[in-house]
Amino acid sequence: MFDLTGRVAIVTGGNGGLGLAMALGLAGAGANIVVAARNAEKTAQACAEIEALGTRAVGLGVDVIQEADILRMVSQTIEAFGRVDILVNNAGMTVRKEPQDLETGEWDQVLDVNLRAAFLGARAVYPHMKSQGGGKIVNIGSMFSIFGGGGSGAPYSASKGGIVQLSKSLAVAWAKDNIQSNAILPGWFMTDLTAAVPEQQPERYDLISRRIPYGRWGEPEDLQGAAIFLSSSASDYVTGAVLTVDGGYSVT
Repeated sequence: MFDLTGRVAIVTGGNGGLGLAMALGLAGAGANIVVAARNAEKTAQACAEIEALGTRAVGLGVDVIQEADILRMVSQTIEAFGRVDILVNNAGMTVRKEPQDLETGEWDQVLDVNLRAAFLGARAVYPHMKSQGGGKIVNIGSMFSIFGGGGSGAPYSASKGGIVQLSKSLAVAWAKDNIQSNAILPGWFMTDLTAAVPEQQPERYDLISRRIPYGRWGEPEDLQGAAIFLSSSASDYVTGAVLTVDGGYSVT
């Protein structure tokens, strides 16, 4: 049920961090991968790692804010592989400012990257998934999908809360087409973006760690199982679900 051999997955922001970990996980289960991201050098390195697992990888330069780039991403995937089975909407960003200090353009940029792009990607793959009999959409949220993001996290939290409702809405709309739409909410993970926290913010790091029942932050590989499950036939009767992968942080 977890075999993805022959299936094709697009992973936005798939050239590093959690996106690359999920891409590698899907490739390890047999999927061919399209890495859609902006940094060409990182994308090439990611594709090499993926292909070392024995599947095909194609890197595409994509700015998810640009609708034309999203449409081209999907059309080039179809040209390369003839199908698209899985879309992982992972690309994301934030602007760390107090709400009163945010420029309107900064708010718009966060919402565009984190939420609008997920909608555009899902809409673009829909006709292809429908015509081939089904597909999987996996939207990546955050702990801030359910918790307030504090003074510096208003647009990020708003966008990630929207990811949950978008996932549920697509699930209801597209169930008739055998397209499952679900969300993963990662907890506190150790990535390049957070690697400096233990040294630079030791009190914050300790506070978060104490709240996690496992007593440690997640490693990127800890997200792979959830991504494989929601991309495989094992989850064919799972849609509109919100899966937290947080070591128990949200229930403590």
